[in-house]
Amino acid sequence: MRAAVLGRPVSHSLSPLLHRAAYAALGLTDWTYDALDIGAEELADLLAGLGPEWRGFSVTMPNKQAAVEVADEVEALPALLRAANTLVRTGTGWRAENTDVAGIGMALQLAGVGSAPRAALVGAGGTAAAAAVALASLGAREVDVVVRNPGRAGDVVRVLEALGVTPTVVPLDGARVTAPVVVSTVPVDGQPAAAALDWQAGQTVLDVLYSPWPTPLADRVTAAGGTVVSGLEVLFWQATEQVELMTGEQAPIGAMRAALDAALAGR
Repeated sequence: MRAAVLGRPVSHSLSPLLHRAAYAALGLTDWTYDALDIGAEELADLLAGLGPEWRGFSVTMPNKQAAVEVADEVEALPALLRAANTLVRTGTGWRAENTDVAGIGMALQLAGVGSAPRAALVGAGGTAAAAAVALASLGAREVDVVVRNPGRAGDVVRVLEALGVTPTVVPLDGARVTAPVVVSTVPVDGQPAAAALDWQAGQTVLDVLYSPWPTPLADRVTAAGGTVVSGLEVLFWQATEQVELMTGEQAPIGAMRAALDAALAGR
């Protein structure tokens, strides 16, 4: 059986490390997991040419929207988000799933966030939409959407409103982020602007980036007395769900965590 992560670029991905560790712990000696450099425009042709030995894919940028478009079946969550980070082989084709929401929710809960009635999102891409669902599941009723270009916040606003959450779009320049729980989805080039915000003691901030770490945002939040959660936690927990979806086995969390810790210690 074969599985892989699809993205461009993809060589930096830690998904192969996590999935291979899971296969080894589960005794799935006939399973392999690779990293394939694939762009969105190539995804449909790739899937059409695969044999039955291919069981699933982790989907990263820039393919998340395309994964929904080419799937034969789309679960409710990726349909809402219009983005999928997982494709699973079925008897009739490929099913689109999204485990990012579970990964973000678990990362926040393990950081001590039991509920988040008021929260903020910095950034408005596909990961921000997943974060919006995770925050809603933690009880968010008001969410500030802090973005460099307010015109790009439409998808996140749509998702929040569909979940009964009141969004307020705030321009990043000069913004005051006072919510106790914040998820930042800004890419590397947006880090200086995010770090420059007036962070406060007591805030819990999940930065979905994890390499290089710590990010400028993580350093700034820590210096202000806040708690920072690394995007590695999101990567880890969404991967455990992917393993279960693809293999039908319970994810060996201890073995996957040990493999991740060993890899980080070697850097």
